[in-house]
Amino acid sequence: MSQGVDRSHEWAKGFAWLFGITFLVWLALVSSLAPPEVISGCIVALVISILGAHLYARLGLPALTLKRAAFLLAYIGVLFWEIIKANVDVAYRVLHPRIPIRPGIVVIRTSLKSNVAKLILANSITLTPGTFTLDVVDDQLLIHWIYVGATDVEGATQLIGKRFEKYLKPIFG
Repeated sequence: MSQGVDRSHEWAKGFAWLFGITFLVWLALVSSLAPPEVISGCIVALVISILGAHLYARLGLPALTLKRAAFLLAYIGVLFWEIIKANVDVAYRVLHPRIPIRPGIVVIRTSLKSNVAKLILANSITLTPGTFTLDVVDDQLLIHWIYVGATDVEGATQLIGKRFEKYLKPIFG
């Protein structure tokens, strides 16, 4: 009996978070609080939440708490800032040929345990221009870097991975 209660509780949590996030995204996209848009958003969020709530538990995602939501918002801000900085750096290197590039492949380590967390870290690194995640094996990520700033694992980890990992750890444990 308790397993059935657990499943319905997980479904309800997944439903609530999916509904809230989907509805907020809808409102952000339509940029209006007019009744037809709000009603349409509720209907769309309701359908998506009913159909997708069972996936929340199957993905092995941690329970979304307010603390994790706060770290997620901070992480998104940091990710956007790092993408902007990397875009400027790469554009500068392209426009000024005397600025050196020193491409290479480095290994970084992560202390993240969850496969989902490692996936998000790898994708975040790849989204940042000038770096590309080639492979993830256990606690190591193989990264192509446009300008190798450190060849040792610890130095490369500090320069590439730690800026994201300090926000992902509280989210994924």
